[in-house]
Amino acid sequence: MKEYQTYAEFWPHYLREHSKPATRAWHYFGTVAALAVLVFALVTGSWWFLLGAVICGYFFAWVSHGFIEHNKPATFTYPLWSLFSDFRMLFCFVTGRMDQELARAGVDRSSAQK
Repeated sequence: MKEYQTYAEFWPHYLREHSKPATRAWHYFGTVAALAVLVFALVTGSWWFLLGAVICGYFFAWVSHGFIEHNKPATFTYPLWSLFSDFRMLFCFVTGRMDQELARAGVDRSSAQK
C-alpha cells in the first residue's frame, strides 16, 4: 500500500477503497448508528454505551470491507484519517455531493456497481 503524506492524497484513495455502493451504505448505517449510540450515552450518562458507539461504527464498516469490497479497511493504517473520512463520506452523501467526489477520485461507477 502506498504511504500517504497528506489527507488530500488520502481522501481519493479512501473513496476508491469504498467504490461499491453497498460498502458505502454499510458505512453510512454504521456511522449513523454510532452517532445515535453516542448521543444516547451522553444523554443517559450510561458511559458503557461509548464502547457500543465504537463497536457500531467499526462493525458495519469492517463487515462491508470483508464481504462486499474484499479489501483491508484503511482504519488499520490511517485510523484518524479514516474516522474523519467516514464522517466526510456521510456528509457528502447527505448533501448530494458523493457522485462528484467519486468522479474526482477516479471511481468508475459502472464497474463499482458489480
